[in-house]
Amino acid sequence: MYHHFTGKAQLARAAIERSGAELREAAEDQFSGSGTATERISGYLERDREVLRGCRIGRLTSDPDVMADPELRQPIDETFTWLRARLAEIVAEGKRNGEYPGSLDPEQTAATIAAVLQGGYVLARAAGSVEPFELAVKGLINLLPEATK
Repeated sequence: MYHHFTGKAQLARAAIERSGAELREAAEDQFSGSGTATERISGYLERDREVLRGCRIGRLTSDPDVMADPELRQPIDETFTWLRARLAEIVAEGKRNGEYPGSLDPEQTAATIAAVLQGGYVLARAAGSVEPFELAVKGLINLLPEATK
């Protein structure tokens, strides 16, 4: 996206910020809904996505020009920081409600969820198929109840 704005980092940053806001809004729809922590996290993981296009924010991290510019990198980092924090809040809520054991670390679990999702995009794009993404998501969803054992 930034290629269209060569020399206009402010416009590129605005586009990245807009993409980040859209990602947060879509995620928050699942996060703030009803259901258990696992149900809300699963809803987030299973929502409709254009998997083969990759994550609009995540794919920017493979662009060396974007990563070399702290002003362009910042809204990407802020978006992923928000995502991990929000997921950690949901996991912590699940711990308080007895859904997850006290030993489960919310920040580590949130980072794992975000990493599996982003890695699923990469695997799918490399394969030219949504199957690796779907397998990663289903595998993670199947692991969440294991945290209660």
